[in-house]
Amino acid sequence: MRRSKLIIIFILVIWFVISFVTNITGPLMPVLISTYELSLTMAAFLPFSMFLAYGIMSIPAGAIMEKYGEKKSMFIAFGLTFVGSFLFALIPSYGIALPSLFIIGIGMAMLQVIINPLMRVAGGEENFAFFSVLGQLVFGASSFISPHVFKYLMHELSNDAGDSNVLVYWLSRITPEDSPWSSLYWIIAFAFVLMIVIVRLVKFPKVDLVDNEKPAAIEVYKGLLKKRTIIFFFLGIITYVGTEQGIANWMSKFLMTYHGVDPVGAGASAVAWFWGLMSIGCLTGLVLLKILDSKLVLRVFTLLAMFALCIALFGSTTLSLIAFPATGFFLSVMFSIIFSLALNSEKKYHGAFSGILCSGILGGALVPLIIGWLGDMVGLKTAMLFLFITLSYVFSISYWAKPLINNKTVKLKNK
Repeated sequence: MRRSKLIIIFILVIWFVISFVTNITGPLMPVLISTYELSLTMAAFLPFSMFLAYGIMSIPAGAIMEKYGEKKSMFIAFGLTFVGSFLFALIPSYGIALPSLFIIGIGMAMLQVIINPLMRVAGGEENFAFFSVLGQLVFGASSFISPHVFKYLMHELSNDAGDSNVLVYWLSRITPEDSPWSSLYWIIAFAFVLMIVIVRLVKFPKVDLVDNEKPAAIEVYKGLLKKRTIIFFFLGIITYVGTEQGIANWMSKFLMTYHGVDPVGAGASAVAWFWGLMSIGCLTGLVLLKILDSKLVLRVFTLLAMFALCIALFGSTTLSLIAFPATGFFLSVMFSIIFSLALNSEKKYHGAFSGILCSGILGGALVPLIIGWLGDMVGLKTAMLFLFITLSYVFSISYWAKPLINNKTVKLKNK
């Protein structure tokens, strides 16, 4: 089987782009609320639109890839993401934002389904775990970088004196003065055009899907959904992703509302460090899972996440600016542990089960919306207490999960 370093690099770039586009909403949220004069509920429909698409397309994307192949499917995915980002950049209004983000979400969901089997073939099955972790690190790095890009563009376009660099000069001519943030979507649209060109030029290796990558018959999904354990793990993914996005999307708005933190300055930096510490937490989690049972790691990290969130919501400005990003570190291990506990609880149909679990990404649509709706009624601080409910469910998994196979650990010997 021929390995391809070029394809591996290309896939890592795709992970970077997916993360940049998906998680830029968090630092943007306070600015969008101000620009469009939105209630918290209306603002919550922005991330809702994108993550709803993720939830809807996770299973159908596999069928599309099997029918049309990786290259054509990638053309479709990048074409959709370009259309969505171009529309939003061209007409940066709230009415256009919702369908645009939904279209982008469909493309992002398709890309995630496509690149995993492609990475397995291009990098080799024996290296798949390594490259998967590397992809997650790139994902985290992009989420760390994107708020800083947002800060830079907001600063430069708000203070453009005509003598800036070529990028700022060009963006200042096509971006409305009252919406400098929309320049991000011009950059994203251009990036997708570049990706389409690369897909056209690059020769992809032949990918034969293994059993856990193939879409299953509808009867298989119906059978799985009749099992309580599968529904419980599906809810686990919903609550985890909902918690992650609930914090990431409302953090900057919370800091501005209760501590007067500039969303284009320290607020954006807090979001960046939330994702940065999540990447560091992933590495820490890999080490801990080699020496401790995964359920114990999940239990401890969930309790620490609750503690950090409590400080973030009720602490001083300084403590809040530290505690919000710290929650990212403690959340970092949850998705992979819940996913592995789920798959290790079933003997077969792992491909279909994975599709069901991935559909749980729609939690990123539901929980921020619930927080926004509650926030309009009782205030954002009180509304964010809802996250303790979602974290409590994640915590419960560490007790009721009964995997057929536990994670392999290394026993430490006394010298």
